[in-house]
Amino acid sequence: MTTFGIDLIHQAAARIRGKIVTTPLLSSPQLDELAGCRLLVKAENLQRTGSFKIRGALNKILSLTDAERARGIVAFSSGNHGQAVAAAAKQAGCRATIVLPATAPKIKIDNCRWWGADVVTYDPDTQDREDVGMKFVHEQGMTLVHPFDDHLVMAGQGTAGLELAEQAKEQGHTIDTLVLNCSGGGLSSGVVTAVNNASPGVQVFLVEPEGGEKMARSLASGQPERNPMGTHTLLDALSGPNAGAKPLEVLSQYPVTCLSASNQQALHAMAVAFRLLKIVVEPGGAASLAAVLNNPDHFRGKTVAIVCSGGNVDAAVFSRALSAR
Repeated sequence: MTTFGIDLIHQAAARIRGKIVTTPLLSSPQLDELAGCRLLVKAENLQRTGSFKIRGALNKILSLTDAERARGIVAFSSGNHGQAVAAAAKQAGCRATIVLPATAPKIKIDNCRWWGADVVTYDPDTQDREDVGMKFVHEQGMTLVHPFDDHLVMAGQGTAGLELAEQAKEQGHTIDTLVLNCSGGGLSSGVVTAVNNASPGVQVFLVEPEGGEKMARSLASGQPERNPMGTHTLLDALSGPNAGAKPLEVLSQYPVTCLSASNQQALHAMAVAFRLLKIVVEPGGAASLAAVLNNPDHFRGKTVAIVCSGGNVDAAVFSRALSAR
């Protein structure tokens, strides 16, 4: 049984080195003034495939045997993980099938196909994506690359935290508070582990879509919780139906405060990121920034690090963000 910790994250960093982008840690005096704190923004929207997900996908796929890769891989995803797995599979020379909700943004579906993956869609109101994906495991012998409930995937995502901590140190900052977008928990569990190793006792906030706070409920109950079918949000990157057992086990070791972001708050944060940082962020990727801007009492005067986790947004939604008031 694999034990999750900082050593696994360092192993992941060595495995994927040179195959991903070292994304910048951005800041802006105007943004600091607006937020009431020193805000450090890890721009994973500039990562390969437009989100942090390539880190975990590559670490997992490069850990497979030649025989496993020859049988192909399958992934279910709200979109960003699917693109990452498709790209990583192409790099590793194996075929991939990506299971996406029919409601996924067109840019995410098109990008999966561009990387050469087969795309299978399902109805998120009536079908369970895990059931759809596992058919390929059972019937074709494919290997499932889980979007979050896998230590190797979590370790890959944690490499963003290694970079963040090192970049903050190089810039002369000591991180007081970490605010992370959360769906299944793969990113948050990995990054919390890495950053806490560099800055022990860092305060941790998780941000979920308003009305879909499955990780908050999971931390309260001590077991993975699900959102009901038909839970809709503009923050599609954070709309996976369930929290992960393995991420929950890691996150339960830390004092975590859970916040939520509404559609309108996320759209506003997207516009702020574009205006002050000159970056394009999707609604789910902007959740942590939205939480900081809308909960100033938690963060006033602190050095706060966030991860803008993705930038795969359809033009119509981005236009809506820029025109929002």
